[in-house]
Amino acid sequence: MTENELFDLLQSGENIPLITSHLTIHPEGIETLMNIALTDGPNSTWRAAWIADKIHELHSDLIAPYLPVVINFVLKTANTGKKRHLLKLISLHDIPEDQIVLLMNYCGKVFSNAAEPVAVRVHAMQILFNIAQKEPDFKGELIDWIEHEIEYHGSAGIASRGRKLLKKLYQS
Repeated sequence: MTENELFDLLQSGENIPLITSHLTIHPEGIETLMNIALTDGPNSTWRAAWIADKIHELHSDLIAPYLPVVINFVLKTANTGKKRHLLKLISLHDIPEDQIVLLMNYCGKVFSNAAEPVAVRVHAMQILFNIAQKEPDFKGELIDWIEHEIEYHGSAGIASRGRKLLKKLYQS
């Protein structure tokens, strides 16, 4: 499947199961998918990130090699749909040592920005939690931060995930 063919299919959300199925059977097309997902283009390109997320649920090994590029892209994009799916992908993997500080700063800004969509903030919070598991000195600060966000900028999603992560942080 060419990039133009895939892009045309992405125009309709009804094609997502078809594309996902096709790419899990023909993984050589995943590079084309990721090229679309990791560019700031027309609004429909967020569906490529959504499909990458769906493929990851089925075969994480097909998406994992793109993690460094995903991290670099998410730091630059303003597309909230892409941020939601790409931060979720990042949260499901070990963060490379050389990317910890970048992600900590970025996710901190996203998590504390009440203007960001809740799902984006929740995935950023999860990444911060993952970093705290690697960097124990960060745990106390993260506890305070999560408690603050729940109290002052909380939503049902932030409060729910925040309480689960706080419980784990207090136990460790």
